[in-house]
Amino acid sequence: MTPKLVDSHCHLDFDDFDEDRAELLQRAREAGVTSILIAAVRQPDWGRVRALADSEAEIWGAAGVHPNEPAEETPKYADLLAALDHEKIVAVGETGLDYFRMEGDLAWQQERLAMHIAAGRETGKPLIIHTREAAVDTLAILRGEGARDCGGVIHCFTENLDFAHQALDLGFYISFSGIVTFKNAKNLQEVAKVVPQERLLIETDAPFLAPVPMRGKRNEPAFVAHVAHFLAELRGEDLAGLSAATSRNFRQLFHVPEPACA
Repeated sequence: MTPKLVDSHCHLDFDDFDEDRAELLQRAREAGVTSILIAAVRQPDWGRVRALADSEAEIWGAAGVHPNEPAEETPKYADLLAALDHEKIVAVGETGLDYFRMEGDLAWQQERLAMHIAAGRETGKPLIIHTREAAVDTLAILRGEGARDCGGVIHCFTENLDFAHQALDLGFYISFSGIVTFKNAKNLQEVAKVVPQERLLIETDAPFLAPVPMRGKRNEPAFVAHVAHFLAELRGEDLAGLSAATSRNFRQLFHVPEPACA
């Protein structure tokens, strides 16, 4: 029997999928994927994410602006709240800090993240956090702005064990992408072994970061099965149990109902 899975973070709104989105969704269903969350990265994409979520029962969405988008792309708070006021938009994000690709004074990134946290607290919707080479500031802002009140997930986790413990202490979930399957990800794999099952999520971050054995190809939600298989073996857990746990965690964090097909 095919385990029931979720892809807790992808970008199916991207143009990469315009040619075969329907076929891709069918492949995901055949792989056992019952729920998919599309995380917006720009304000102009919010409407498209919402339309895709409305079009398919298994698709959910998030509204936010990625830290790699320039300062002038920061949305107005009222616009963000309006985008979140929709039953299929279940999270705030993708948001966070990224000091790898951006240079100079990045106070605007920190202010943008704080605004997203405020929106999460006001709406009760969890945060989808991106962090890269900004671990100290990310944790400080999450604490200082009261992110514990709305909770969330550190998506595509690549940080160390200390960061994981601090995020878990804030009530956050930890999500692993195809990166955890890479041969050079030994340190990350050690973290993945010890994250409590009740706080574990899996994702693709499609179209990026296809897992082994699909590395080098365009990623897609069906490939989350490879992440699940790898993590189950790594952690010494039953695949069906890990799949059920990550699906349950997804529903609990994002307040998503049990899928009709489950």
